[in-house]
Amino acid sequence: MLNKFFIEEHVRNALNEDIGFGDITTDALTTENDKMSCSLNTRADGIFCGKDVFEMVFKMLSPDINIKFYFSDGDSIASGDKIADIEGPARYILMGERTALNYIQRMSGIATETNKYQKAIGNYKAKIVDTRKTTPGFRAFEKYSVKMGGGSLHRFNLADCAMIKDNHIKFSGSLTNAVNKLKQNISHAHKIEVECDTLEQVQEALNCGVDIIMLDNMNIDTMREGVKLVDGKAVVEASGNVNLSTVREIASTGVDIISSSAIVAKAPTLDIGLDM
Repeated sequence: MLNKFFIEEHVRNALNEDIGFGDITTDALTTENDKMSCSLNTRADGIFCGKDVFEMVFKMLSPDINIKFYFSDGDSIASGDKIADIEGPARYILMGERTALNYIQRMSGIATETNKYQKAIGNYKAKIVDTRKTTPGFRAFEKYSVKMGGGSLHRFNLADCAMIKDNHIKFSGSLTNAVNKLKQNISHAHKIEVECDTLEQVQEALNCGVDIIMLDNMNIDTMREGVKLVDGKAVVEASGNVNLSTVREIASTGVDIISSSAIVAKAPTLDIGLDM
């Protein structure tokens, strides 16, 4: 998901934002010849994510910075683990430290939170997936982190899949009108998902032959009825009131997908530090 050219452009912009016209503190305290070594350590249990981005920050500042990693993206890490050793020009290690940590702390936090949700589902078939409630400009990194945490991905953007939500239905006059107009205008390669609040809407969506039916903010009993009603004729997604205490019961209804913004929007950063 994260191609090198994409990472380079994003990291360059991040460094421009943070360094600006220069790091006045580091520039005053170091020379080009000063060297230093340090280690990247985790102070919390979790899932590591962001290796290539972390490395890109330092390599963009100086090709003479060497990093030896002991973990890869998606690996479990425990408090006290050394993730990597870094050595090279002190000026550029100090200059890039905050930006590099910002990436991996955020990405590892999302991977860790996602992993908690997928583990909570247990042996049920449901997959935990993300939503479009992401940080502007950082979506690709957040979605990559979800994958590294063992989750799956919903649509990447508005061009991926046609999703009819409540306001689309109101605007179109009915669910059926919205689906029919979509089928007339979108590519054959795009799937159609409909957000349903009631079992009556579920039946209407089935009659329209949609690909994915979202059971939105339904209680557990209604979800079970919805799954029975669909009976494998479409992918069933559950959304709304999804958290760590509810996700397993939601999975028990037989839904295929459970979407939650919490795995990204409410994920705390993972405590990872760079220590001399």
